[in-house]
Amino acid sequence: MMDRRTFTSLLATAAVAPRSSFAQGAPRKSALYSSVGPVLTHYDVDVEAAALTKRASVTLPANVQYAWPHASGRYLYVASSSSAPGTGPVGTEHHVSAFRIDPASGALAPHGNPIRLPTRPIHITTDIPSRHVLVAFNNPSALRVYRIKGDATLGEEVPQRAPIDAGIYGHQVRVTANNRLAIFVARGNDPAGGKPEDPGALKVFSYKDGLLTNGVSIAPNGGYGFGPRHLDFHPTQPWVYVSLERENKLDMFRLDGDTLAAAPAFRRETLAEPNNIKSRQAAGTVHVHPNGRFVYGVNRADTTTEFEGRKLFVGGENTLAVYSIDPSTGEPAPIQHVDTRGIHCRTFHIDASGRMLVAAHIMGLAVRDGAAVREVPACMSVFRIGADGRLDYMRKYDIDTGGKLMFWMGMVKL
Repeated sequence: MMDRRTFTSLLATAAVAPRSSFAQGAPRKSALYSSVGPVLTHYDVDVEAAALTKRASVTLPANVQYAWPHASGRYLYVASSSSAPGTGPVGTEHHVSAFRIDPASGALAPHGNPIRLPTRPIHITTDIPSRHVLVAFNNPSALRVYRIKGDATLGEEVPQRAPIDAGIYGHQVRVTANNRLAIFVARGNDPAGGKPEDPGALKVFSYKDGLLTNGVSIAPNGGYGFGPRHLDFHPTQPWVYVSLERENKLDMFRLDGDTLAAAPAFRRETLAEPNNIKSRQAAGTVHVHPNGRFVYGVNRADTTTEFEGRKLFVGGENTLAVYSIDPSTGEPAPIQHVDTRGIHCRTFHIDASGRMLVAAHIMGLAVRDGAAVREVPACMSVFRIGADGRLDYMRKYDIDTGGKLMFWMGMVKL
């Protein structure tokens, strides 16, 4: 069975207590997977050169939403849906599919049959031993658990003993390293069209063998002005870093055993210029570096205006925010904001060695370039991570999305 540190490195969404080091033994390859609509494409990863090489693709039953690896690193679980993002048109095709990962090449092959879901899945994870898949749904907000069979294929839903309090507009679910808590991130919604704000919360559940028990709801100020989107765990300390999408903040909460603090210990801005907002800004994905010394978050903007018959980006921060972490307190301190070189970076990933970061942008847009207008295509931007945690831009790969969204991207250690 793969140890927790190895599992942690598999995807950009995981960072929990390590028990061994990747520095031991010969270097191993990583594979990157990136989606455009229902198509999931495999890329070879060259960490030394900070470069990607495109390989083959597989097609899901509907548009890819999120993916998560089995603890063994030999399988990938992919959620897909025909529903539009947000509260857009509702589709009818919602699944989780399993794929085998070739341990030498990273190529994907179907593994068993997809399982059907009732509505759009927005995020998935496995529990620590990968005996179950936990699926987060946004509209309506819900959390469900499905079995993983002994051969790593997907099984039936686990009936829960009581109704699950999933708050408003779920966005992510994570399981703590001890496999005893599941934390469900419920973003809430901004006020709009005369409708008041929906409060956000972190819903903390006791978890055992696929069963969830309602615990506490962490909602500072009743959840008003608290719009969490994404969280990540520190690899060695009981610190949880949470991005607040609606407030453009980064919070750090402390875990005390199986208790999550009721309020953040620290709160920091995510934007470089929080008093100079040009369009709707939304904090997004947050990931802790594998060495636990830095945390990274992304700022997204894609508001447009009409200009000569075309949609033109009005401006805003599409940046990665880099923070150093105080080793004694966990306090994050901003040290860098760097342009992601694209529009609306929804997902980014740090490779297991901690030397390379890839940022994926869901769309292309026209932008002003002096007196002219130019197109910024959807792309994957590659950065080198320095010993000081700072990012150096290396190159980008423009992606023709054909009008679809590049909705998810992540890496798996082979």
